Amino acid sequence: MILRLLNPQGIAGIAVSLALAILLVIQKAETHHSRKQSGEFEQLYRAEQSSFAETVANYRAAAATARAADLTNGQRVAAAQQTISERTSHDYQTRLADARARAERLRLDSAAAADSGARGAAPVPRLSAAPGGPAQAPGQDRLSGSDALVATEQAIQLDELIKWVKAQTAIDPNSAPPPH
Repeated sequence: MILRLLNPQGIAGIAVSLALAILLVIQKAETHHSRKQSGEFEQLYRAEQSSFAETVANYRAAAATARAADLTNGQRVAAAQQTISERTSHDYQTRLADARARAERLRLDSAAAADSGARGAAPVPRLSAAPGGPAQAPGQDRLSGSDALVATEQAIQLDELIKWVKAQTAIDPNSAPPPH
C-alpha cells in the first residue's frame, strides 16, 4: 500500500498536502499576529480618544474659568467706575453750592456797601465827561454777577469732567483686582 502512494500522483498529493498544511500554519500565525496588532491599535485608539476627551474637557474648564474671571473683572471695573462717577458728582455738587453761596455773599456785600454809601454821603456834583468819551466806571469791563456765576459754574463743570475722565481712564480693565 505504501508503494501505491509513492507513485508520482501520490507524491504530488503529499507535497500539496504539506504545502497546504504549511500555508495553514502561516495563515494561523498571521491571523494571531493581526489580532494582536488589532488589539494594540484598539488600545491606542481608545487612549487617543480618552486623551482627546480630556483635552476638550480641559479647554471647556479653562473657558469657563476665563468667563468667570471676565465677569468678576467686569463687575470690579463697573463698581470702580460707579464709585468714581458718584464721587465726582458729589464733588461737583459741593463745589457748585460753594460757588453759589460765595456769589450770593458777594451780591449781598455789594448791595450793602451801595446802600450804606448812599445814605451817609453828601451829594457831590459830578464832573463833566472827558473830551475823549465817557469815563468808565471801575469794573465796567467785567462780567455781571450772574454772568460771572455762570462762567464759574461752567469752569467747575469742566474741571470735574476732566477729573472724571482722568479717573475713568486710570482704571485698567485688564489688570488683576487689587489684593484685599
